[in-house]
Amino acid sequence: MDGLMQPRPLTIAHILERAERLFAHKTVVTAGTERLTYADVCGNARRLATALAALGVPAGARVGTFAGNSRRHLEVYLGAPVTKRVLHSINIRLSAEHLEYIVNHAEDDVVFVDRGLLPRIWPSAGRLPSVRYWVVLPDGTGTAIPADPRVLDYDELIAGAEPFTGSFEDTFALADENLAAGLCYTSGTTGPPKGVLYSHRSTVLHCLGTLAAGLVGLCESDVVLPIVPMFHANAWGLPYGAMMAGASLVLPGSSAEPAHLLRLMETERVTVAGAVPTVWTSLAPGLGAHDLSATRFLLGGGSAVPAALSETYRAAVGVPITHSWGMTEISPVGVIGGTRTQHRDAPEADRVAVRAAQGQPLPLVNVRIVDVETGRELPRDGRAVGELQVAGPWVAGGYFRVPAGESFTRDGWLRTGDLATIDADGYLRLVDRIKDLIKSGGEWISSVELEGAIASHPDVVEVAVVARPDPRWVERPVAYVALRAGSTATAEELLRHIAPMVAKWWLPDEFVFLAALPKTGTGKLSKLALRDSARIA
Repeated sequence: MDGLMQPRPLTIAHILERAERLFAHKTVVTAGTERLTYADVCGNARRLATALAALGVPAGARVGTFAGNSRRHLEVYLGAPVTKRVLHSINIRLSAEHLEYIVNHAEDDVVFVDRGLLPRIWPSAGRLPSVRYWVVLPDGTGTAIPADPRVLDYDELIAGAEPFTGSFEDTFALADENLAAGLCYTSGTTGPPKGVLYSHRSTVLHCLGTLAAGLVGLCESDVVLPIVPMFHANAWGLPYGAMMAGASLVLPGSSAEPAHLLRLMETERVTVAGAVPTVWTSLAPGLGAHDLSATRFLLGGGSAVPAALSETYRAAVGVPITHSWGMTEISPVGVIGGTRTQHRDAPEADRVAVRAAQGQPLPLVNVRIVDVETGRELPRDGRAVGELQVAGPWVAGGYFRVPAGESFTRDGWLRTGDLATIDADGYLRLVDRIKDLIKSGGEWISSVELEGAIASHPDVVEVAVVARPDPRWVERPVAYVALRAGSTATAEELLRHIAPMVAKWWLPDEFVFLAALPKTGTGKLSKLALRDSARIA
């Protein structure tokens, strides 16, 4: 027997129309210099809807964006999917080779690009045959605009369009909640980038996950700052989540300078912010010079947040950095950390250890660990280490236009490539990426644990541990370290610091000191580049 409930689809159209009906007065601030309301932003998205139709962009077409975090980018976030087109956010830090591969593979029909980013993408325009129009988003820069009939000005395009006046929700039928809404490509560190194609249903359910109380818990009183780029897995769902909750948004624009971000957090009274650990590390020296008392939740993801860094924020701001874990394939958030009621009376050292874990899965997300060799599910005892697998309604079930290969199990779970433990309370703790484990003398060394020990030294800003081939032991760990300005710390001092924390045979054979460690296009530390360096050395 079926239930008798209304078959209303889950679509991004509801997020837009909820925001303009209930929270029209709430604000979207860009770079601290521009302030619009949700009514303004949604109105522009309605104009964009008719503009896309006038340009002949068909339903299902990919609408590329090559832009930073701004309200114009947010308008495309809304205007493309609510008109049954597919938002394709493109990483602005890609090499020309990967950029051209991704745009051609997606067959983007139109690309919206920040004016200041034109020099980065325009040289590739002749090798991107599917792109019929380039829409330039004004960003305050004076970058020259090519004299080409395919190049349009966003503000002029919007000003010349009449707004769509109907209900976007009413244009969707029941089956339409499974229509593609967004497309984001993986980083491509182990092969060509792969496209993850989000549906309206998966996006709305992930959005609701960000509203879950006791986790991120976005609510109407929040002021949300997505420092994580909007080109990276929907900025971890924070823009859509803020609009659904009715929270105000603060978008940093194109600058990630620590002084700029801290000033925004202070002046806009930001309550929730999300960024990768390298960004939180860059902000740490300036914490004492700013009033961040409005802050209630700081989200870290993309790579492990060192416990020492999280505790630095807890001491300076009163709020630790809360771990999250996810992947592009998981929309991207699957697990959120932090303490729960059972930890209230625990010793502080135990609470620090809990905060250092990745955390518990969000509602509707299931995780398990399995033996890498046999595929047998392992116990949740906090000791067994296995490959992490995940399933849920906002987890990818395949890749866009490429075979899934070995990325999924026979019963449909996503194979993450991460090694982890899960304890009796359901807390996930990452041990390492399978490819990042170091096998020395037949025994495994966790690069993540070793990095955490080194990062606890007060002078260490960034650290990455990789394997170096060794004729006797097969592999040995090498630590690449960036120190705080003015530090005189030596390899011997770092060895003395970590010696009580790890097994003797885990100690790195060498410390390589760099001014800054190489990053991927999403701001993570690039172990691929460091592994190449270690093999050559």
